[in-house]
Amino acid sequence: MNTAVPASSALDEETARAELYGLLSALYYAPPGAELAAQLRVAATDAPAAGGFLEDSWRALVAAARASDDASLGLEYNALFGGVGKPEVYLFGSHFLSGFLNEKPLAALRGELARLGLERDPAMPETEDHFACLCEVMRYLIAGDDAAVANLTQQRAFFSSHIQPWVMTMCDDIAQHPAARFYAALAELTRAFMAVEIQGFDMLD
Repeated sequence: MNTAVPASSALDEETARAELYGLLSALYYAPPGAELAAQLRVAATDAPAAGGFLEDSWRALVAAARASDDASLGLEYNALFGGVGKPEVYLFGSHFLSGFLNEKPLAALRGELARLGLERDPAMPETEDHFACLCEVMRYLIAGDDAAVANLTQQRAFFSSHIQPWVMTMCDDIAQHPAARFYAALAELTRAFMAVEIQGFDMLD
């Protein structure tokens, strides 16, 4: 996505939310490169975002990174999400919402992105309903500098329409897969973070 995020004057909690969405995007889009994997292994094991609810799952993710070498992280990613044809675990919203890829949920998402002034990078092979891409959109809606787009109202609307209806099922599929180790830990962090997001958006009513 063309969602470059400029320097933000957001409060620390909002910055932490944006950074965590950015990390999730990177880890779900591809196996972590050597630099990112190394950063995870030496990361502090306190919560990456405000609120101790994420602390245990963050510690588990760091521990899983420390227990895995770079090659095994790549193999695990490909075993779960890659390969030719049907992957073991899908990361696409259309699959969970309609049972098929490239269906009406993707068309609705593209309309929403156009309304927000966002578009898919032509160099990106994945469709816009890939979870990593949706995380990048959320990161932009939190940390972008256009207040007409980057605000809580837009965040809640996008999240409730395009992420909340299926993300917990995706997390279940990953966590329950026998090949998942590092990504099982990532799924649990994702689940915890999504629960915090749901609660936070519900409090806006």
